[in-house]
Amino acid sequence: MNNTLTILAENDFYKSSDKVLKKSICPSISYYSKLIRIVYKSNRFVARNEYNGKNWALSSYWILNALESVGIKHYIEGMKNITSFDGPAVLIGNHMSTLETMVLPAIINPVKKVVFIQKEELVNYPLFGPVSAARHPILVGRSNPREDLMRVIEAGAERLKDGRSIVVFPQKTRSEYLDCKSFNTLGEKIAKKNNVPIIPIAIMSDAWGNSSIKAIKDFGKIDPSKDVHIAFGEPFKVTGNGSEEHNRILDFIKSKFIEWGRKEFIIE
Repeated sequence: MNNTLTILAENDFYKSSDKVLKKSICPSISYYSKLIRIVYKSNRFVARNEYNGKNWALSSYWILNALESVGIKHYIEGMKNITSFDGPAVLIGNHMSTLETMVLPAIINPVKKVVFIQKEELVNYPLFGPVSAARHPILVGRSNPREDLMRVIEAGAERLKDGRSIVVFPQKTRSEYLDCKSFNTLGEKIAKKNNVPIIPIAIMSDAWGNSSIKAIKDFGKIDPSKDVHIAFGEPFKVTGNGSEEHNRILDFIKSKFIEWGRKEFIIE
């Protein structure tokens, strides 16, 4: 694992080089064995109190490289929209697989400090939990949605005041499908309350599948026949009640799904 961090967002577009893409007889086994090694090394950073923003982004970049090493090609576009203004933002996107939570830090954190809103149970996962907890996530439970909303609004304001951007996945759970009706407005509420821009994100990451077995949902099939696409849209602020901006986010994601030939994944 190379300890040199590449700043992906110095450019607007990234495409995996054919030189690094390799074919694997058993891509899932090959990739997950590499992932475990990366997470183990990240835990060592945590134990030494060294899992800072740089090392988080570095471990995320290693994961991107590991995915490429089993043949998964990545296309990342619109990164200039992350760096086109100073200060934090709320980044709102669809949540298709575990991949985006692993790869987005490599893209965003070197140029804007970032945190994720995530389920409280994730910080208790064996091996992955300490790594997740070390990066200042905003935690939500499942028992009291009203309390969760107040907690997220309050914690979101604190993180933004501290200069940290926030990644929000408004869908209830990871899904290949963009179910527009299940896309909540939490991100818009946080952005409006704190007067910060929204950056929409469209994500096509089903190359890392979701397992049908709930206990191992994070560890689905790795399919190199599918490309990964991540697109960042132009930043904008909420000026009214948020409904126009909500539709703008969905329209951006839908347009990218159509552009990527995956229109069938849109549920209106």
